[in-house]
Amino acid sequence: MTRQRVIFLLIVGLITTGTTSIAEAQGEAGMFGNTPSRNMVSDATGVPDSWDPRTGANILWTQPVGSQAYGGPTVGNGKVYVGTNNEGVRDPAYDGDKGVLMAFDATTGEFAWQMVHDKLSAGRVNDWPLQGVCSTAFVDGDRVWYVSNQAHVVCLDANGFANGNDGPFTGETGTGPTDGDILWSYDMIGELDVFPHNLATGSPLIIGDMLYTITSNGVDEGHVNIPSPFSPHMIALDKNTGELIWENTDVGEGILHGSWTNPAYAEINGTGQIVVAGANGIIYGLDATTGETIWTFDCNPKDAEWILGGRGTRNNILGTPVIYDDRVYVGVGQDPEHGEAPGHFYAIDATGSGDVTDTHKVWSRDGDDFYRTMSTAAIADGVLYISSLSGFLHALDADTGEEFWTYDAFAAVWGSPFVVDGKVMLGDEDGDIAVLRAGKEMELLGEINMGASVYSTPVVRDGVMYLLTRNRLWAVQTGAQSDPIGN
Repeated sequence: MTRQRVIFLLIVGLITTGTTSIAEAQGEAGMFGNTPSRNMVSDATGVPDSWDPRTGANILWTQPVGSQAYGGPTVGNGKVYVGTNNEGVRDPAYDGDKGVLMAFDATTGEFAWQMVHDKLSAGRVNDWPLQGVCSTAFVDGDRVWYVSNQAHVVCLDANGFANGNDGPFTGETGTGPTDGDILWSYDMIGELDVFPHNLATGSPLIIGDMLYTITSNGVDEGHVNIPSPFSPHMIALDKNTGELIWENTDVGEGILHGSWTNPAYAEINGTGQIVVAGANGIIYGLDATTGETIWTFDCNPKDAEWILGGRGTRNNILGTPVIYDDRVYVGVGQDPEHGEAPGHFYAIDATGSGDVTDTHKVWSRDGDDFYRTMSTAAIADGVLYISSLSGFLHALDADTGEEFWTYDAFAAVWGSPFVVDGKVMLGDEDGDIAVLRAGKEMELLGEINMGASVYSTPVVRDGVMYLLTRNRLWAVQTGAQSDPIGN
């Protein structure tokens, strides 16, 4: 048997032996988007449509985090995990600006432990000040995986150091009961020579024993040169060891700015596909086993032009593609500092091969019908919900793109609509969470001000909805009553 054949069988084993894990990932594991397809929908019930941070009505508990938090909360192993910075100091031994992953007891809100990362020495070009850890963690059983601000893919023991050092990694700086316990760490800068622009992000996805993530490879501080054009934009690791399984370098010199999105997974035409947005504005459908490109779709018109500062018509992709009924749904956008401008949102037939830009577009909304977005779609009962940076929430026919209604938040939206229990929830930069009835007719049920910007998307587990604002984590539950809380 050839060495290549052995490697192939080993890789296939990593996926096929994890068939049960795929099912578990959709019901037990915590991740960005709730499921591997990244559809921002939950089947939970009993979630309240109102709560009051000022009086504590329907608030189970709340905890301060740092001064900035962008990645959403994930829940697993009885804990809630959030990425933030070190401005909300939990341990005076860690001084100054750091990237932090915090863990809290999901029922009581008690602080459990934290993993603290130093900043990269290169400074803001690779690790922007005070932004912390922006990755949304993947949690399954007693393991937690995420991407640190140092561009490391990290696997932690979900119990921290409370149960000792589980190894094999033994180089942790802190080893107290409230410190994080690293099992393995894969350095994407050291191993792959990637150059994260402003910050390494990416929310890992695990299928079977394989972990998939973007590398955050981007341009330099001058926004013109690409320091690492031949480094991969997408990789797969063994989730148990951190060993590199495959890498995809197809984006190459096409990078426009940075890469701040996440991969999605589904079986299409009998093949497991990883669907990921490249930093060139192109969607890639990859073979989950080998990393080979199956199909591509350019999400910009042929005459679109990239101009620094967001003044052009070519966009990259910040939202995460959603896979639903063999279609991929995704919108284009740019760094929010580049401002608002007309964009595009696509429904793409994912069953093709090669460059399918001209052949597999199902529908699109373009120009003044859809502005730049950072958001990920939610699809339920034939209705697709997607928001734009400009603050508009669109309810569209998932099959045709026809618009049912539009809600205006009157504030910038960085996060994504979340559908749960017959409701659509959307947070904005002004700190409001709009609660609307899900369906083809618009009905605003209420707006709750959380006291700080909401950049992420809620998650529900065991009847509790967890919300992360810029500086605080909230647990919301029907009938709960906490003390009045200052923001």
